[in-house]
Amino acid sequence: MSQGNTAAAGIEQGACPVPPREILDRIAGKWAIQIIIASATGPIRFTELERLVEGISRRMLTLTLRTLERDGILERTVYPTVPPKVEYQATPMALELYEAMLTLTDWSRRHSASVARARERYDARQTVAV
Repeated sequence: MSQGNTAAAGIEQGACPVPPREILDRIAGKWAIQIIIASATGPIRFTELERLVEGISRRMLTLTLRTLERDGILERTVYPTVPPKVEYQATPMALELYEAMLTLTDWSRRHSASVARARERYDARQTVAV
């Protein structure tokens, strides 16, 4: 692959690409999805995320934020106040991902009745077979 093609493919020169499966595993977790959605509308503080992401522990929120920051999905800004004010903001890469998530959400809404009918048919066949 020539240098121009490498840049066009989104691979930085000198960087060893992360396998797509690993990236999908990271962003598809229930906590990551909720955090990305919450941060897509602008900067958000840790305590706001803690309130918005229902069921997440403080420790899991911290670990997930660190992972998303490391992967370039979130940017963390610390303000020199007492106590320190910390905000998280979605990166351009995350905003692109957010748009894809909206597409998937729209798909799931459009097909929710079909999925419900398919489940009913499947469940009916299972009770007859037993």
